[in-house]
Amino acid sequence: MAGANNDLSTGGRRGVVDDLAEAIQTRIISGDFPAGARLRQEQLAAEYRLSRTPIREALRKLQAEGTVELVPNQGAVVRGTTVRDVREGYEVRAELEAMAAALAATWITDEHLTQLREAEELFRRAIEDSQPGTWARANDQFHEAVQAAAGNERLRRTIRDLHKAFPRRLTWGALQADSRLLTENVDQHHAVFEAIERRDPDAARDAMRRHILRAGELVARWVERPDRG
Repeated sequence: MAGANNDLSTGGRRGVVDDLAEAIQTRIISGDFPAGARLRQEQLAAEYRLSRTPIREALRKLQAEGTVELVPNQGAVVRGTTVRDVREGYEVRAELEAMAAALAATWITDEHLTQLREAEELFRRAIEDSQPGTWARANDQFHEAVQAAAGNERLRRTIRDLHKAFPRRLTWGALQADSRLLTENVDQHHAVFEAIERRDPDAARDAMRRHILRAGELVARWVERPDRG
């Protein structure tokens, strides 16, 4: 199927299951797996070159998150995600990550600032490479560096749970067709970094909120495009 991403983590069985669940979730939201579609374990195992055990665990994980339903004698059936689901999810994410950015600007240490600077530079290089796997890792590293600098573990866990429903790699699908959007994404990250670097919580909060809401709107438009799937 179009849009498959077989670049899964090799960091242990749990990492493979988590990455696989995220990859399937991304394809569901993008329309590659539409609502009502049956996800057959043998087909997914062949596609991702894995045994059926991690496939089965990933589908169970998606069932627990409400993305698919495991039906006796039918396998996994996609429940689907609406554009409204996407917009509402990103609205919540924007507030949570904005809080993390404000806290980071307040409490960041020199060590965390160095990590954030390195993450921002890696992200810029990843955009130049135009590789989805590299972009996703660099994007994750930047956002996770902000959250680590915030020093609030409960907030960090809450954001992580939200990303299970709306993986960050969705943003890549919305960005990759237009180089101007990729440049805009780099500039948004830099604005967040600069605000945190100068220890300005209000500016960091606003920059991160704008960044996430913009990403959410791009994903929503991508999801509702007429040719998806």
